[in-house]
Amino acid sequence: MAPQHIRDTRGSFYEALRVDDLEKELGRAFTPKQINYSVSHRNTLRGIHSVTSPPGQAKIVSSVRGVLKDVLVDLRIGSPTYGRHVSNVLDAEAGVSVFVPEGVGHGFLTLTDDACICYVLSTAHVPGTQVDINPLDPELELPWGFTEPPLMSDKDASAPTAAEALRAGLLTPWSGELQA
Repeated sequence: MAPQHIRDTRGSFYEALRVDDLEKELGRAFTPKQINYSVSHRNTLRGIHSVTSPPGQAKIVSSVRGVLKDVLVDLRIGSPTYGRHVSNVLDAEAGVSVFVPEGVGHGFLTLTDDACICYVLSTAHVPGTQVDINPLDPELELPWGFTEPPLMSDKDASAPTAAEALRAGLLTPWSGELQA
């Protein structure tokens, strides 16, 4: 759902997050525990990232500057949507946010230079719990739409495929939620 923008001669105003509305939509509590920002050059590919359970981690993701192609992929063991993805374009001008449930992988490709993404997290970072999946895993068939090779970290480029992460026991069991 796009936020309602209130515009006047000075610019605009909108609510980026109302936890009461989010919880009503989700049917469960969401308490922010950490907020992160990531700034990237155009054509940077980050992800696919998730967190083991426990502790698990849900996210609300939005662009605060620039435009990015945001991709979620269901990595929850036993989920009827396992391996499927959802793609959105997040534009700071629109102010749209995406909810990422626990166990769902997240990644993005920046479409503009100096793009800044914000993550509102349900748990604080716990070293050693991040799950990295190669964003170019051919079995996932993620719709990046590259026009040139992306900028990637060595960690993401050498991350295991989803199948390798599954065999290694890194993925989270499905809790019965169908949001992805």
